[in-house]
Amino acid sequence: MIRKIYDNLVKKMRVISGTCKGRQLKSVPGSQTRPTTDKIKETIFNVIGPYFTEGLGLDLFAGSGGLGIEALSRGLDKVIFVDRDMNAIQTIKRNIALCGLEEKSEIYRNDSERALKAIIKRDLQFDYIFLDPPYYRQKLVSLLKLIDESKLLKAQGAIICEHSTDVELPQNIGKLVQGKAGDYGSIGLTIYVIDVDKGVQL
Repeated sequence: MIRKIYDNLVKKMRVISGTCKGRQLKSVPGSQTRPTTDKIKETIFNVIGPYFTEGLGLDLFAGSGGLGIEALSRGLDKVIFVDRDMNAIQTIKRNIALCGLEEKSEIYRNDSERALKAIIKRDLQFDYIFLDPPYYRQKLVSLLKLIDESKLLKAQGAIICEHSTDVELPQNIGKLVQGKAGDYGSIGLTIYVIDVDKGVQL
């Protein structure tokens, strides 16, 4: 029964708005990673968008690539997708091809910290960074510290953290402050910004 529910969920993965609206996305074969639901996607992009005229995004634990693809569909110029799992990388490539977004995407197989260190060398700054790590709170906090110290987020940008509701993240990490936070069922969302004036509760 649980497997059937999961199969039905991943079969319904889709782009929910923008130029690729309605496009069905593939899930990662054999993955136990929970896909981001339409409700969570809608919440995220209603907060940070819902649409964009330009911008650079980073999907650091990309999985099937759903969040980054949604961001491209809604107007970002480019998204860098990173995942350490080969099945995930192959799935991201398939989904990007299904949406015709190859020219707006970079895809790398790497772990999160190595990927960030490689990105730092390129002197890039991002408008939006998506973090949904399948790790403990300490891993998420350490990545946020690295992002802050390396100035990877633009002044008016946002970091979107998706996590379980039992994870409580710090209000401040360096120059990063919690702009918005809320729980949705078993999923928690925490959004960090640099400009504290943006801070309001979901």
